[in-house]
Amino acid sequence: MILAGDIGGTTTRLAAFEVAHGTLLVVAEKDYPSGEHSGLGDIVEHFVAAHPLRPACACFGIAGPVHDARVKTPNLPWVIEASALARQLGLAAVSLINDLEANAWGIAALGPDDVRILNAGAPAALGNAGIIAAGTGLGQAGLFWDGERHRPFSCEGGHADFAPRNALEAELLRHLTGSFAHVSYERVLSGPGLRHIYEFLRDTGRGAETPAVVEAMRDQDIAAVIARAALERRCRLCVDALELFVSIYGAEAGNVGLKFMAVAGVYLGGGIAPKIVGKLQEGAFMRAFVAKGRMQPLLESMPVRVILNPKTALLGAARYAALRTGLLR
Repeated sequence: MILAGDIGGTTTRLAAFEVAHGTLLVVAEKDYPSGEHSGLGDIVEHFVAAHPLRPACACFGIAGPVHDARVKTPNLPWVIEASALARQLGLAAVSLINDLEANAWGIAALGPDDVRILNAGAPAALGNAGIIAAGTGLGQAGLFWDGERHRPFSCEGGHADFAPRNALEAELLRHLTGSFAHVSYERVLSGPGLRHIYEFLRDTGRGAETPAVVEAMRDQDIAAVIARAALERRCRLCVDALELFVSIYGAEAGNVGLKFMAVAGVYLGGGIAPKIVGKLQEGAFMRAFVAKGRMQPLLESMPVRVILNPKTALLGAARYAALRTGLLR
C-alpha cells in the first residue's frame, strides 16, 4: 500500500494506492482545503482515521522548495518535515518532493486522452523534457533523459525575474514593482498573476471594467471570474488580460524549452491551462513559444502538450514511492 499526496496552496489531495500488474490502483482518495488545516500532519491524521490503512511507503509532492527533507511552503504557513510524518505514519522514511517534480514523475502514467496537443513537433524525439504549471503559483521542473529513461528533477524557475519582451510588458513590470520588491514570473503567470494583469490594464486606462464582472468578483475567485468572462467574451478588459497572460505564458514555456533543451516536449500542468485550453490553441501561445530568434526552428520541433488529468502529481508521487521501494520498475 502506498500513501501519496499532492499538496497545493489551495487543495491537498491524498490517496492510497495498490500496485497490481505494474499499474497503480486507487484504493481511497480525498481532497482537503489546505488553508483550513494547521499543517500536512493534521490532514494525514484525518485521512488515515477515515481510511484505516497500513501503508508500506509514502511520498508527498509539495508546492515549495524541498531541501534536506524539509519544506517551508511559500503559499501556506506550514513547515513540513519528512521525519515528523514518518513518525506519525509509523514508517522508516517518508519522501518529500516538489509538486512539479511529482507532476513530472506522473507524466509516464498518462494516456493519450490525458493530454491536449498544442504543437506536434517531433513526437518521437528522445531527450530531455520540461514542465511548467500555472495555478495558485507557478511551478517548473525538468526531466533529464539518461539514455534509457527520464529522471525528473525540481527547480524554482517560477521565481526567476520576470523579463518583459516589449514596451507594454515593461510597463507591466514597472507597475508591479510598486507592489512587490521582486517581480517574478509567478507574479504574472498564476491565478493572482492574471488578476495583476487585469488591474494593470484597468489602472493604466487600457480598458473599462464591466459591472457584472465587478459584482461577480465580490464573492468568487477573481482569476476565475476574469478567465470566464474572457472566454465568453463578456468583458473586453478581461479578454485583453487573458490574451496578455497567454502570450507571456507561451514565452516563458519557450524559455523552459530552451533551458532544459526539452526536445522530447514541454508540458503545461497546473489548474489554469486545462480551463483555458481552447484559448491556448488559438495561436498566440505558440507564436510566443517559438519567437526566440535564431532558436525558432528548435522550438518548433518541440512537442507542446497540455496535461488535462488533475491527478498527475498524485500519480507521480505514488510512482516515485513505488519506484524507490521496488514496487514498480
